[in-house]
Formats: sequence, structure tokens, C-alpha cells
Amino acid sequence: MPARTNATSTRAGILRPEQLARHAVVEVVPCDPALDRWVEYHWLLRWSVPEGQVHTSSVVPHPAVNLTVEHGAPRHGVGPSAGRPAVLVTGVDTRRFDVDLTGEGWVVGTKFRPGGWAAYAGVPARALTDRTCAADDPAAGLRPDVVRRLRKATTDGPTPGAAAGVGDALRTHAPAPEDPGYDRVLAMVSAMLADRDLARVEQVAERFHLGRRQVERLFARYVGVGPKWVLVRYRVHDVVTELDAGYDGPLADLAARHGWYDQAHFGRDFQALVGCTPQAYRRPEPEARPEPQPEPQASHSRPTDSPGTVDAWPTQT
Repeated sequence: MPARTNATSTRAGILRPEQLARHAVVEVVPCDPALDRWVEYHWLLRWSVPEGQVHTSSVVPHPAVNLTVEHGAPRHGVGPSAGRPAVLVTGVDTRRFDVDLTGEGWVVGTKFRPGGWAAYAGVPARALTDRTCAADDPAAGLRPDVVRRLRKATTDGPTPGAAAGVGDALRTHAPAPEDPGYDRVLAMVSAMLADRDLARVEQVAERFHLGRRQVERLFARYVGVGPKWVLVRYRVHDVVTELDAGYDGPLADLAARHGWYDQAHFGRDFQALVGCTPQAYRRPEPEARPEPQPEPQASHSRPTDSPGTVDAWPTQT
């Protein structure tokens, strides 16, 4: 089994990370111990893409909510306005997403533990699944004064001091730590990461002396996706990590090592989450392309994916 260094997360997820590294710098900053129950860590991103070019970074996301302060790449409907950075909450995305980076920009992010946002903010995670909203939206559950503190803390951009300021702001909202349901979810996620033999939801339920439906309800409430999705996602992360590291052996062997004993099943799961077959993922792709010119739009419409727009970030690590 691949070694893991964090009880509720891995650092996998970015596809072809060596290409992103040519255009962006990502730094991980530990969180305040007072927030460790809910928060995995803070992350800082700064990018610079040559004028006239666009770099697309693709991500297979984690079962975690991210809180971000973003500058330089507005998202449709929720991006910065009047020059102010946006403060956003992004729920678990159930699909691979592509991020078009152009020009320069930055993000100060906070990755919560699986289930951590629901326990911290007191909102059901399912309401945020496949969704990004402003942090002061009622669905996000964050008080407006905390949002103001977050924006003020990141005035100088993505620095360790900004991450510390975000932590200070989040501490003003932190709830009481007792939450037995969240404790169960964290324990189950830790077991999923640590034990390769846990490949089915029934196995997880049996280990924790719960019924399958109980496990599913807990994951729906706290994580926003089902436990089966989480099990498959972590295994796909591990496969992608090996391919990015240069694995060139038989794909059937790679699949079996990570719990797939049916090659067709492995291929379907991989393509559903990564967006291409394992064979295609092995083939290199160009790291950047000319920036497309936007087509004229009618006054009442907007493009679904325009240059400089980011629908999700190249770090769910």
C-alpha cells in the first residue's frame, strides 16, 4: 500500500503537476492547532502565464470543501468585483474539472478535512456539492463579519502571514468541538486511507459497527458525497500519482495493485473521474496553448468558459 502521511488527506489530485509547476507556485502552510479539528491546512497559489497563452490545469478533487480568497481570475457569477478579491466556498466537486490560467493572479486557500466544513459551519455539505458560492451566502454558513476579516487578512496576497490571518478570522467562528457524527466520519475516512483492503462500503460499515445506510447518511450530511465515491476517488488518486511518477508497466498490474481485478471496471472508473483512459493519460499533452479570442456575445448572454475565468483551482491537494 502506498505510504500516507496525513490521516484524512493525501497530496494527490493535480493531473500532470510538472506542467503546472512551470507556471505556478503552490505552498502549503500548517493551520493553527485550534483549527486542526476541522482544517487540513492552508495553501497559497500564485501563477504567471505568458501573455497570449493559457495553461489548463486539470484536477481530480478530494472529498473536501475549500475556502478561498481569490484575486485575478473571476469565476462566473461569484468572482471579484470592483477590484476586491472574492471570498468563496467550494464544495466537493464530483467530476474532474479544468482550470484555465491566464495572466497573473493568486489564491489564499484553506482546505477543510472531509466533513470538516459541515461540522465547522453547521451546514449540510450536500448543499455545496458541485457548487461554488460567496462565503457569505446562507448556503455556506459563514458570518459576514468573518468574511470581512478574511478579505482584510489577505490584503498583501498569498503569504504565510495571510494564512495566519485567515486562521485568526476562522477562530472567531469556530464552534464547540463536540460532534459525534463528525468524529465517526473522520474515523472512517482515516481507515479508508490507511487500509487498502477497505474497497466496499459494506466493509467500512462492518468495521465501525454501523449499517450501510447509516454510513451513507453520515457521508451525505458531512461530506456531501457517498462513501463509495470516496473509496474510488482515493484509489484513482493513487493510480494517477504512479502514472505521473513514470510508471510504464502493464496497466492490468497497476489496476490490481490498487484493488481493481477487472480491467474493464478499472478503465471505466478511471475515465469517469479523470476524463480519459489510462492509456491516453500516459501520452504527454502540450503544456500551454494560445489564448483563444472570445466570440461576440449577445447582450443578454455570457460565455460558459471564457479566458481568465477559473471554475475551480489547480490545488485540491
